[in-house]
Amino acid sequence: MISDPQVQTDRSDDSPAQPQGAGRPTRPRRSALRRLVPTWRVALGGFLLLLLLLTGGLIAGYMLVHIPPANAAAVKQSNVYLYADGSPLARDGEVNRENVPLAQVPRSVQQAVLSAEDRDFYTEPAIDVMAMIRGAWNTVTGKGKQSGSTITQQYVKNYYLAQEQTVTRKVKEFFIAIKLDREKSKEHILTGYLNTSYFGRNAYGIQAAAQAYYGKAADRLTTAEGAYLAALLNAPSAYDVETHPENRARAEARWNYVLDGMVKEDWLAQSERAGMVFPKPGKTKVPPGMSGQRGYLVEAINSYLVGNAVIDEDTLQAGGYRITTTLQKRKQNALREAVTDQLMDGLSDSRPVDRYVRAGGASIDPRTGKVVAMFGGVDYTKQFVNNATRRDYQVGSTFKPFVFASAVQNGSTTLDGRRITPSTTYDGSNRRQVQSRNGPTGYRPANEDDVDYGQITVAEATDKSVNAVYAQMGEDVGPDNVKKTAVGLGIPKDAPGLAEAQQSVGLGVVNASVLDMTKAYATLANHGRHGKYTLVEEITRGGERVSLHGTPGGGQAITREAADTTTSILQSVVQKGTGTAAQIGRPAAGKTGTAENDKAAWFAGYTPDLATVVAVMGQDPENGEQKPLYGAGGLGRVNGGDYPAQIWSQYMAEALVNTPASSFDLRMQSGASMPDLSSGSPSESSSESGGASPPDNPSGSAPAEEEEEITSSDNPKPPTDSPSSPASGPSSPATPREDDDFFPDF
Repeated sequence: MISDPQVQTDRSDDSPAQPQGAGRPTRPRRSALRRLVPTWRVALGGFLLLLLLLTGGLIAGYMLVHIPPANAAAVKQSNVYLYADGSPLARDGEVNRENVPLAQVPRSVQQAVLSAEDRDFYTEPAIDVMAMIRGAWNTVTGKGKQSGSTITQQYVKNYYLAQEQTVTRKVKEFFIAIKLDREKSKEHILTGYLNTSYFGRNAYGIQAAAQAYYGKAADRLTTAEGAYLAALLNAPSAYDVETHPENRARAEARWNYVLDGMVKEDWLAQSERAGMVFPKPGKTKVPPGMSGQRGYLVEAINSYLVGNAVIDEDTLQAGGYRITTTLQKRKQNALREAVTDQLMDGLSDSRPVDRYVRAGGASIDPRTGKVVAMFGGVDYTKQFVNNATRRDYQVGSTFKPFVFASAVQNGSTTLDGRRITPSTTYDGSNRRQVQSRNGPTGYRPANEDDVDYGQITVAEATDKSVNAVYAQMGEDVGPDNVKKTAVGLGIPKDAPGLAEAQQSVGLGVVNASVLDMTKAYATLANHGRHGKYTLVEEITRGGERVSLHGTPGGGQAITREAADTTTSILQSVVQKGTGTAAQIGRPAAGKTGTAENDKAAWFAGYTPDLATVVAVMGQDPENGEQKPLYGAGGLGRVNGGDYPAQIWSQYMAEALVNTPASSFDLRMQSGASMPDLSSGSPSESSSESGGASPPDNPSGSAPAEEEEEITSSDNPKPPTDSPSSPASGPSSPATPREDDDFFPDF
């Protein structure tokens, strides 16, 4: 039988059937990733569509956005300030602006402004896209708020738009700037910018700024002066070295940046640049409405609002706000009268040193943190710097309570292991060497008048303000712990001298303001709890309330035991120590202080209801240099227990006249007891034996070997043996007092 080969092939099961299309190359199967990635055609199409939409949006924006009329800031309103009871305090006056043509602004001053704000102004378009992106990125990444705006954009914002930082405003600014750049010359835009920019001191425009800072017209400004005014544009309030002397280094750095930029752009010769010195501005010229205390109060309130991010400076200066403060009119007048009665009326033209006398004061309700009174100086139009808020004078021994409070807070002990309480004894020998746990430090501070006290309790050392004891205690507690406690109580962490202070931290080498110290002492009065410090009760604009969300909150700064035990020894200071002049017939606690070389004298104190700090400072009215107060008012040396305590006493007695007297409710540290306020010696402590015989080498005793002497006297001796009581010679006419109504023509 012959088999059919075709049939045999078809039935073969030994090999698989050939797929259809065998022999042709097959297309590789696409992966899932490749299916997700668009093709180049799709990508190109998407890009072209996006470009078309962007172009259309730009064209539509350009067509729809028109150049508007001038905004409210260009016709600025006044801000109104009220006392806590709603009575008028001040109005910040009409806008200080005088427009001038570009020809009246020296070319070098124009170039200084360009160097500071927009060096490519004449060669680049109105919008710098890369700068805007860079500014937005720096803002988002936390490198500081940076707008990236050109001068054209800033002029548009100043003259045509509101100051709020919104996307809508930025979009309008973008298109208006482009239109303006096409329709107006660069000279027109620069002229407008120079006439609308805010330079601080209520000065709008270059002409007002020239008058406010240098007392001259803009066309007489030098290149150096113009560079300083240009530097102010970056931070008008912060860079005013007259009101914020602590910021001078920052202001000079910005001034140097402006001049160096001018050299880089070939607008200024390097040889001319090398010979320039910083042109310190003169004293401000303020409108009469800011005379007396009004100007100081308005300046402090504005700084508070801007510093706590309640309102930004540009918006605040645009005006229209009705600001109700926490200041109480009766207390405000009482503080002013106390300074006049106890200090200013006793000054005489026959004593040249009396020209140097300045005074500052502040008063806070400890329970609420509200500032109820503030004294900034005799007259804002004559002494522009606010003596209540400046931070360029040492606080002296008013810092010592923070050392003791820190000792209790941290459970600190002396070098020989004794816990620090009011009854703990120290060696109070004059110029005794401070001992660290590693041995002698070489630091030997002098006591006032070089008095040797020998073994003395902490309470007695506080009464007598013994430097030797507190220098050693600061070492026992640890400078870092002392600083931490001080900051918790209310001293700014960036207060000048705080970071650098080590062995001398307890003797008050820190520069803090009167207001800073009042906050700290108010925290002690409030049993260690920091009140919600504020100067403002309410703000409205156009009838609508403005949120005070930026104001700082309160909290427990130190334990109640630490605060109350400190209060116990400060009561003794007023009762029988250096602060007896502050007695007011009710329980009070406080501490005197005198800066080195008698350049400032302080009294800081409180009752359960009110905390107040007063400082008397020495400053040359001609050059602003700090001056010793030896002989001022007829005193050989001005101590904290003199004028400051006397001012404090008169003010507190009047301020609390309608407040029932109350005792301090104290919860002392374990083992501590209240010093005896009548016998002149502390009562026995039940657990810490302060009266026990000291060991052979007690904490703070000086070693046999002597090292190079380093001193920091709390109250160095005056150069002459002047009498310590006011002279009976002729005095100057009494300082004119303001009427009780600060603003009678409101």
